[in-house]
Amino acid sequence: MRHTWNDLPGTVRAAIEAETGPVSRVVIPAAGRNSDFAATLHTRQGAVFCKGIADAGGKRGAMHRHEADIAPYLPPAISPRLLWKAEADGWLVLGFRHIAGRHADLSPGSEDLRLVAEAVSVMARELGGFTAPKVPVLSEKMAWMAGWRRLRHQPLAGLDQWSRDRLDLFVKLEAKGIEATVGDSLIHTDLHQLNILVGGGRAWVIDWAWSQTGAAWIDAAHLVVRLIDQGHDPETAEHWAATTFAWPGVSPEALTAFSVALLGMWTYLHHTDPLPMRAGVTAAARRWAEHRLVMGRA
Repeated sequence: MRHTWNDLPGTVRAAIEAETGPVSRVVIPAAGRNSDFAATLHTRQGAVFCKGIADAGGKRGAMHRHEADIAPYLPPAISPRLLWKAEADGWLVLGFRHIAGRHADLSPGSEDLRLVAEAVSVMARELGGFTAPKVPVLSEKMAWMAGWRRLRHQPLAGLDQWSRDRLDLFVKLEAKGIEATVGDSLIHTDLHQLNILVGGGRAWVIDWAWSQTGAAWIDAAHLVVRLIDQGHDPETAEHWAATTFAWPGVSPEALTAFSVALLGMWTYLHHTDPLPMRAGVTAAARRWAEHRLVMGRA
């Protein structure tokens, strides 16, 4: 449950105001689900975006701590600067430079698409050769998840026949797709419209808690699925991705294998933990994988 400012323990509010000064107004955003508290705090020094987690020592606390740890490495042109970090009464709270913007519009014809491509290109150019310690490795995470491998080992009752008929092929492609993700770039891995703000003539990338190391083209590939989910056809979504910095360096075979691996992840999650947002993304991932398989790029 999302907390309001008054819901926070007094010790946590005091720790925040020790960083910001007195808070005069609090604006809670409509979107967002990974923090127990998230708000724009208005103070005499200006606005600050603050988010916090109640279990500072738990798994979600570790995600927020990871975001704070990698924040100094992020390109200031596209990532709001982390201003402070505080802990009190079991809470971990982070304060970021406030960005006056709105969530990106990824629908066909949107003028935001160019700005998002520019931001993804900045990430790919500036976050290569990433050497910060204790950053998760995407290929290791995907190898552990390996949705198609899990589904072949134990097919679920709701799995469709198209997928059942191709499990052996998909397991082979999945392994190749996971191998193709190996790289030394810091990648976001969770790019979608709610994690991209548009304001001041640029796109800002927020919520880096799931960031990992891998190939620089991965974030554009994730966005291909999100664009399809927002109404693009697969070919048009790929044309958009081709305008980003790292995309031209990836082979068609690697993209096909990765699209299948990504579909395996979403299919497995949709069947085992069917959150409302997963149905649309899973359907979009399938459309992309089908497109690449039909085009004979396996």
